[in-house]
Amino acid sequence: MRRNCADDGAERASNECMDPAKKVRASRILFLVAFLLFLGVVAVRNKLGEQEPKPITYSELVTAIEAGHVTEARVGEQDITATLTDANGAPSKVVTERLPRTDERALIDAMQKHDVAITAHPERVSWWPTVLTTLLPLLVLFVLLSGVSSFMTMQTRGRPLSFGKSKARVYDRGPETSVTFTDVAGVDEAKAELVEVVRFLKEPARYRAVGARIPKGVLLVGAPGTGKTLLAKAVAGESGVPFFSMSGSEFVEMFVGVGASRVRDLFEQAKERAPCIIFIDELDAVGKTRSGAQGFVANEEREQTLNQLLVEMDGFDSGVGLVIMAATNRPEILDKALLRAGRFDRQVVVDRPDIRGRKAILEVHSRKVALAPEVDLEIVAQRTPGMVGADLANVVNEAALASVRRGSSSVGAVDFEEAVDRQQLGLKKEGRVMTDDEKKRVAFHESGHALVALSMEHADPVYRVTIIPRSIGSLGATLQLPTEERWLMTREELRDRLCVLLGGRAAEEIACGDVSTGARDDLERATELARHMVCKFGMSDALGPMTFDTTTSPFLSLRSELGRPMSNETLERIDKEIKSLIGREYARARERLTKNRAALDRVAGELLVKETLQRADLELLARTKLEDEARPMTPQANGPAALSA
Repeated sequence: MRRNCADDGAERASNECMDPAKKVRASRILFLVAFLLFLGVVAVRNKLGEQEPKPITYSELVTAIEAGHVTEARVGEQDITATLTDANGAPSKVVTERLPRTDERALIDAMQKHDVAITAHPERVSWWPTVLTTLLPLLVLFVLLSGVSSFMTMQTRGRPLSFGKSKARVYDRGPETSVTFTDVAGVDEAKAELVEVVRFLKEPARYRAVGARIPKGVLLVGAPGTGKTLLAKAVAGESGVPFFSMSGSEFVEMFVGVGASRVRDLFEQAKERAPCIIFIDELDAVGKTRSGAQGFVANEEREQTLNQLLVEMDGFDSGVGLVIMAATNRPEILDKALLRAGRFDRQVVVDRPDIRGRKAILEVHSRKVALAPEVDLEIVAQRTPGMVGADLANVVNEAALASVRRGSSSVGAVDFEEAVDRQQLGLKKEGRVMTDDEKKRVAFHESGHALVALSMEHADPVYRVTIIPRSIGSLGATLQLPTEERWLMTREELRDRLCVLLGGRAAEEIACGDVSTGARDDLERATELARHMVCKFGMSDALGPMTFDTTTSPFLSLRSELGRPMSNETLERIDKEIKSLIGREYARARERLTKNRAALDRVAGELLVKETLQRADLELLARTKLEDEARPMTPQANGPAALSA
C-alpha cells in the first residue's frame, strides 16, 4: 500500500492518513466558526456601547428634573440612572453618583413633584458582559490559531510544524513495489551486482552466520534514462521490504538546519521499519564536493546536510537490514567521503544497452502493445544505437500513437519507423515551403552522402535517404544502419566516415557549382573527428603516435595547466595536419562523385519526385552491388545514426 504522508514511528505507520479533501473541509469550517465568533464580539460590543448611560453631575440631574426633562429614574445602591427627553422627545440615559441618604430627600421630593417614575432596588452587578467581552476575543484567537495549525498540518503531511521532518515517500508491498527484475531489461550486469543485496535482505541470518556484512551503500551510476531508479524499485520488489524514496533536492530548504534534520528523521523512520531500503535519487544535489579553503562560494546548508548524511551512514549497523541506495549521473562531482569504504561500498554502473539489451527493453515495453505480425524488434534495435531505456520506451509509445493516428488497430513496422525518425530527427515539416533551387540542392546533398557511403568499403550501409524537412532544422537526412556492434575503430574506418561526412558538400559543389550553408553540421562533425584522430588517437603520420591535450581552461581562455604544455610550432603542425586530413578526404569524395555523376543525377532526380528512397531503390539507381548480404545486421553502438543536411 502506498502511503501519501510520511510515518513518524511504528504507531503512525499503522494509522491511516486523513483524506486531504476532509482536511480542507475541516479547515474551512474552523475559519467559518472563527469568523462568526468575531461578528458576535462586534455585535455584543456595539450593543453594550448603545446601553452605556452618560455620566452627569448631581446638580445637572436636579436641574433636568425641575425643567421637566426626566421621565423615569432608577435608584440603586451606588448611583441614580435617569431617562431624559430632549426637545424632540428623543430619550437618553444619564447616571450620577448618589449622595448620603439625608441629603437626597429634596431630590426625591422634586421627582415626585414632577411626576417622575421612581424605581428603587439594590444594584445587581452583571458579570457576563465583562466575561463575554474579555474571553470572547481570546476564544476567537484560539480558533484562528487552530485553523492555521490545521492548515500547516495538512501542508506538511500530517505533522504540525514539520519543516525538519523527512519528505520521503514510503512504498510498502503495493503496486509501486511490484516491480521485479523481470521488468528491467538491458542491464544484466547491473542486475547481477544487485542480486546479492536482495539475498541479504531476504535471508540476513545466512550472512551473519559466517560473519559477512552486506555493503552499507550501493551507488548506481549511469547516463540519464538508463533505469537507475527502476533498478532500485526492482530490488525493493524482489526483497519485499519497505522502500523509502527521496530526491536529493528535497533535503535542502530555505531554512537553516532543515536538511540535516530531515536526514536524521529519514534514518530514524527507516531504522524503525528495518529491514528496508533508502533510495536517494540525484545524490549529486546534496553530495557535491565540499568547497573547502579553495572554494569560491560555500553552501553551508548543503554542506551541513552532507555532513549529517555522512554521520548517519557511519552510525548504523549494516546487520539491521538497512540498505542505502543512491543514483547519480555525475559521479565525478561527489564528495570523496561519500565514496570511501564503509559508506557507498559498491558502485554499480548502469551503462547504455547494446543491441541485445535494446531488443530486450523493447520487448518489455511492448508487452501491452498490440504488435502487427510484420514488426521485427531486432530491426528497431538496430536503428536505435545509443538510445537508453527511457528513449526506447518513448519510441514504443510514439509508435502506438502513430498507429492510432493512421486508424490502425495494431502497431506496424511503419509506425516504429516513424517513431524512430521522430525521436532522432524531430517532427516532419511537410508544410515548409522551399524554393525549387533549395529543394534541388538538398536532393544533391543527400544523394552525395548516400553514393559516397555506397562506394566506401568500411562505411555503414545506407538504410534510407529523405529530403523531408524536420523540426530540428535539418532539410534532409541520410540514415545508415551499422552492420555490427563495434567498440574499436581502425584508421581506415574513420577515414571512410570522414569521406561520407564530406560527400554532401562535394555533391553540392559538383552539381550546383557552389556550396551552401547546408553542410554546417557535417563540417563540424568532420572537423571534430579529424581533431580526435590527430590529437587523441595518434593517427597522424606527420606527428607520430602521440597524444596532445588541446583542452582550454574555462577561465580567461587560458591553456589548461593539467595538460602537457605545447609549443606554438606543435599547435601549428596540429592545425596543418587536421586541415590536410580533411582536404584529402574531401578530394576523395569529389573524385568518387565525379566518376559516378550519372548515378548522382539519377538519385537526386528520383529524390525530387519521391522525397524518400529506401536502400533497394538506391542500389538500383546507383547500379552498385553491395557485398553485405553475408554480414550480420547488427548496429554499431557508438556510430552515427544519420547524416543530416
